[in-house]
Amino acid sequence: MILEIIYAVVALGSMGLVFGLLLAGASKYLSVEQDERVPQIIEALPGANCGGCGYAGCAAFAQAVAEGKAPANGCPVGGTKSSFKIADIMGVKPQPTDSRVAFVLCGGSCGHTKKDYEYEGIDDCIAANNLGGGQNACKYSCLGFGTCVRQCQFGAIEIIDDIARINPKKCVSCGKCVLSCPKGIIQLVPKKAEYIVKCSSKDKGSAMKSKCDVGCIACRICEKACPTGAITVNDNLAKIDYSKCTNCGICAEKCPKKIIHKNKLQ
Repeated sequence: MILEIIYAVVALGSMGLVFGLLLAGASKYLSVEQDERVPQIIEALPGANCGGCGYAGCAAFAQAVAEGKAPANGCPVGGTKSSFKIADIMGVKPQPTDSRVAFVLCGGSCGHTKKDYEYEGIDDCIAANNLGGGQNACKYSCLGFGTCVRQCQFGAIEIIDDIARINPKKCVSCGKCVLSCPKGIIQLVPKKAEYIVKCSSKDKGSAMKSKCDVGCIACRICEKACPTGAITVNDNLAKIDYSKCTNCGICAEKCPKKIIHKNKLQ
């Protein structure tokens, strides 16, 4: 009996040794070598893992950069500082990031936008939007239930007077709020932009007047007044081309609804 036990122990030990050697050999010959630049790129990133770069996290972005699938300046949180470090690691010419900030394109705060009904569901914009587009008469307006607030891990958004407001000093332009808004009224605009059209409605002017006191009525006064042709009215909504805008402010002065606001986003 004792010999049988000894034989069994020896046999199991031998099998374990053989399998261990096989696994060691497999790990050696089947292993995938990691690009040594990947951990260096990760070190140059802020580590927010916010997904603003379009990848699952910093590690995935670093791998994509090393493989040439993502640009060195693709991290919105790290900004120019990170992009220059990554460019140095990759041996490419550094390119500054396009500094942008999220902005809620709606000015219909409490008292300005009429309501179709009183919403009494859960405080979630997506849930409210599923009920006929929400409680507001203007179906392009901010619902104000803070879905974007909960998505922002940088504490840059708060609800004021039933509308989401973004603090440009805290915003890192990761874009999570943009993706979370069921109305699609949060956009990333250049930080250098001083004038913003705070409206997203595509309703005709007559219809807008019956729904919101401060919505764009597509009167085209701003379009005609702009000396550089930076403003055009399409789909009943004024839009600014920031590549042409000189921040002269004439559009804001001429707008009869005062929906073009001067902002210091820097």
